Amino acid sequence: QVQLVESGGGSVQAGGSLRLSCATSGVTAYYRMAWFRQAPGKEREGVAVHYMAGATYYTDSVKGRFTVSRDHAKKTLYLEMNSLKPEDTAMYYCAADLRGSDGKWYLSRGYGYWGQGTQVTVSS
Repeated sequence: QVQLVESGGGSVQAGGSLRLSCATSGVTAYYRMAWFRQAPGKEREGVAVHYMAGATYYTDSVKGRFTVSRDHAKKTLYLEMNSLKPEDTAMYYCAADLRGSDGKWYLSRGYGYWGQGTQVTVSS
């Protein structure tokens, strides 16, 4: 049984940093794992993905500021967020799936397992 539990969210001022963690159980190294976010009134957005082989991709708005990483020994996915902006405010979710993504890692329908989310609030 796959379980994903996010932590590390909080409130910071613009320019600050946070590190989100997603502790997993039932997830092997073969799973594709990603971070999504959803702001009130907006659709869920793919933020970053970590593939089995180690490749990572990011949505344009976070490139150069966010870094996704994975510790297989600790069975944890991370999202290091620097230079945070008010527009980064959202509920952040981690997601996992074994299926291929056909390059469209940013589509939420491509993930069968989700965590409960952790709130990130960035004030100006």
